[in-house]
Amino acid sequence: MSTLIKIVIAAFLSVACSIGGVHAQQHKEIKSPGMNGKMKMEAMPSVIPQRPEDISPLLYGEKIPMAVLPSASGQMVDLSKAISRKPTILVFYRGGWCPYCSRQLSGLQEVLPELEKLGYQLIAISTDTPEGLMQSAQKEKLSYLLLSDADLTLSKQVGIAYKAPKGYWEMLPKTTGGKDADLLLPVPSVFILDRTGTIHFEYINPNFKQRLSPDLLKAAAASIRKNL
Repeated sequence: MSTLIKIVIAAFLSVACSIGGVHAQQHKEIKSPGMNGKMKMEAMPSVIPQRPEDISPLLYGEKIPMAVLPSASGQMVDLSKAISRKPTILVFYRGGWCPYCSRQLSGLQEVLPELEKLGYQLIAISTDTPEGLMQSAQKEKLSYLLLSDADLTLSKQVGIAYKAPKGYWEMLPKTTGGKDADLLLPVPSVFILDRTGTIHFEYINPNFKQRLSPDLLKAAAASIRKNL
């Protein structure tokens, strides 16, 4: 079993089996292959992973990089400034064209009121252009913030980008407005962050069909809220 899959299983079981210990278990369980200590942004590999199983994502205790990304309305949003306002659930998804992503976005909207009661805000980032984001927002009736990482610069810095299978190569230039020059996709991911952008929980699954359920997300968010 690959190290990444072990990471995912550890994160999932932390929530499903021992929700009170998510924070501590992640700190103990998640390890970065071939590295001592925390992964540094400067060490981000220049070679793009060819499979979703080969990515090296940021880990517990590390910070989401600074970025300025366009919203569905085209307004440029300083991600770090947005995160500094309140604890954040940050979701990376592939695009509105993906039925599994659309289902996830809809599920997130359903639990949004409960997450907001806990003091969280929800931000979702994809490879779609602002126009594509607007289509998703209208179709799924989303009220939370959607941002475009069409060139996957942020996804690469977070360590979740990989080379898309050939079946996507014709579509991606269209859905990203031609910005995805390397024909990449992000592995769908969920991060829970404090106001400094530090990661306190993550769920990353190389199988894009498997997403963190809204109920498990709520449980994880509630469990670690006092630490944020």
